Amino acid sequence: MHLTCSGRSPRFSHVAATENFLHDSPILLTACRRGLRPTTISVTLLTLSRNLRRLRHARTDRARSAPARDPLARADDWPQWMGPKRDNVWRETGVLDKFPAGGPKVLWRSPVKGGYAGPAVAAGRAFCLEYVGKTDLGEGNFDRKASDGTETVFCLDEQSGKRLWEHSYPVKYTISYPGGPRCTPTVDGNKVYFLGAEGNLLCCEVESGKIVWQKDLKADYHTKAALWGYAAHPLVDGKKLITLAGGEGSHVVAFDKETGNELWKSQTSSEQGYCPPTIIEAGGVRQLVLLRPNAVTAIDPEDGHRLWSVPYQATNGAIIMSPIKIGDYLYGAGYSDKSILLKLATDKPAAEVVWQDKRNHGLSPINVQPFQDDGVIYGFDQSGQMFAFEIPSGKRLWSTTNPIDGDKPVNSGTAFIIKQGDRFFFFNEKGDLVIGKLSRAGYEETDRTKVIAPSSTAFGRKVVWCAPAFANKHMYVRNDKEMICVDLSK
Repeated sequence: MHLTCSGRSPRFSHVAATENFLHDSPILLTACRRGLRPTTISVTLLTLSRNLRRLRHARTDRARSAPARDPLARADDWPQWMGPKRDNVWRETGVLDKFPAGGPKVLWRSPVKGGYAGPAVAAGRAFCLEYVGKTDLGEGNFDRKASDGTETVFCLDEQSGKRLWEHSYPVKYTISYPGGPRCTPTVDGNKVYFLGAEGNLLCCEVESGKIVWQKDLKADYHTKAALWGYAAHPLVDGKKLITLAGGEGSHVVAFDKETGNELWKSQTSSEQGYCPPTIIEAGGVRQLVLLRPNAVTAIDPEDGHRLWSVPYQATNGAIIMSPIKIGDYLYGAGYSDKSILLKLATDKPAAEVVWQDKRNHGLSPINVQPFQDDGVIYGFDQSGQMFAFEIPSGKRLWSTTNPIDGDKPVNSGTAFIIKQGDRFFFFNEKGDLVIGKLSRAGYEETDRTKVIAPSSTAFGRKVVWCAPAFANKHMYVRNDKEMICVDLSK
């Protein structure tokens, strides 16, 4: 845009058309109208126009990779799995350094039923899912006994824990660990999206709870749930809601987030797997990376066409973590040392294998998304040990079980990892909240406290396997009996 003025009674070309565009720059408009030099005003406005265009493009790029924000929503919401940027970083300040004597204050408790799904917190509300079965089938690591029950999606008042609305629907579980839904809801503007353990996908209005649209992924795409159910948290990308579905040619599907109409579908896998859709930028383009049971594949998030694919074979389809990009490297891993490091091309969308399935390198994550910090990946292995390893070598730097209890490691030992400032919060399967630091040198604990009781059973022990939410200097977490809000402010 190029605006000019001339004479002592200046007239703008296109002033009327651009008044709104420059409404944040009244000083420039006034200066021109008062007869300042045309060349100065022209150059200044041209520079402003270019800067505004760059800002607008940057905002568009960011909006594509993160849910749209309601203008009234606070910046400290936790609107989806792993937080606002899906990176497990809690960016608030004013958070306590150590726990008070007797532990932090529980602000409210709200009754809930069974489930592994963590809450999403946005727009003054907390959203989650629960399940009640007619028969208690126990844990059953590889069992797929059928059981009738009811799933419920619900909304709580963030301040009081009062249940504001809910929707229930009948469902037949045919999955292992039939304790309830797995996926954290995704809040995007005035909509919230829920995915149940058997593929029931709902879009509801945030305020009223009205169902806008819904899908039965198993019926619509002629498939069945994976062994451990639908567990890949859906992703909002621009106008799209992207989710794993399953079936022939529909491993991943993009829906219009407003209407539920299918926009595209892509790829075929032996089953869905559990890796959430993840968008990266490499080779000059945006790439939707899928850690599938039979390949690591990147597709174009706009239309679903394949960009590249590398063979990979997951044990029992268990590829769960989101891929981690570090510089030009991409890391993914599944059960039984099935890990892979790729080198991404810088001039085009492509990848090549650096190493794969190296014993005693990397880790095999199950319940916990690993965390990358300064070229080192920290995470919990299927053995229950926490490992730190470097990229690109994959060499392990140290191991510990201390964030859980410091005792001997247990199968699928779990402690969710959240960075806050220069330290980390760990929420472990025993219901403890732990503060500590991670570095190449090791793990250093600052403090810990009990916040909630474990209520599920896994491998013969009581656990709580729920990823918490951190918003408004509070922690929100649930077991199979209650959801609580814990005050973590200074």
